[in-house]
Amino acid sequence: MDKRHILSKSDVIEEIPLACCNEDAAVEFLEKQRWGGTPACMKCGSVNVYKMTDAKTGERNSRYLWRCRDCKEQYTVRIGTVYEESRIELRHWCYAFWRACTSKKGVSALEIKRHCQISYKSALFLMNRIRFAMAPEPGARKLLGTVELDEVYIGPRRPRHPGTSKRGRGTIKTPVFCAVERGGQIRRRIVADVTAATLKAAIREEVDTRSRLMTDEFSAYKGLDPEYASHETVCHGTKEYARGEVHCNTAESSHALVKRGIVGIFHNVSREYLHRYLWQFDFLWNNRELNDGERTILGIKSAEGKRLMYKEPTVN
Repeated sequence: MDKRHILSKSDVIEEIPLACCNEDAAVEFLEKQRWGGTPACMKCGSVNVYKMTDAKTGERNSRYLWRCRDCKEQYTVRIGTVYEESRIELRHWCYAFWRACTSKKGVSALEIKRHCQISYKSALFLMNRIRFAMAPEPGARKLLGTVELDEVYIGPRRPRHPGTSKRGRGTIKTPVFCAVERGGQIRRRIVADVTAATLKAAIREEVDTRSRLMTDEFSAYKGLDPEYASHETVCHGTKEYARGEVHCNTAESSHALVKRGIVGIFHNVSREYLHRYLWQFDFLWNNRELNDGERTILGIKSAEGKRLMYKEPTVN
């Protein structure tokens, strides 16, 4: 992330309201965040470019086009981002990015629909692509230090078909694995089940072997000691929730934010799209130390180089 062009919180508060209601201001705002003071061609990378203007009025082209003097390619700030080929005005994208990056428990597409006066279909299209922009970058470092592990079930409060098992009672809830680094990053993923094989495979992918693991007494976590620096547990069954530094309360509190967001903001999320909502909650958690303005700019910058096509690969 290039910090040279990140606005301070006060700067964003001054510029975002205008960018959210005026298309010219929105385009200039996004161009400033993407290119700073040096616009470049999206095809050849040349900085020998210029804004295209209307021949009669001399005003800027209505499509906000740029042109490269070297390769003669025309382009806009939309190219190579999650809003490429979108007909939704950029002022609505600015507002949605602002709300998505500053609302601790998320913002619903219905709220964006009402505030921006666009269709629900357009608002959902917009929010799904913003959540995709918040997806973790491939090849991210593994979690290190004291890492808490836990699992949670996301779904309706009351299962349609009650069972006898306390974990995942009923078949309607979706199991989610969580690994959180104390004072650091969080990783969440949807898992097929909470068996030892599934959870341990997820742990090996997300957690460095030099880490100190913290879990509850769930039997699926047994046998991790030889692979990691240490593995300590608390027994929730006997109402033991912390023993000095040994606890998984950080992971539990992260679950609470997701559940409150789904119950209070989104009301219900299908398994098919749950991973996108988890990306948003993880983005907010991982950047919690940034102020609202910095987090908004980071979200906008994260939209570059990503495209969410109509047919997305299936996520298990």
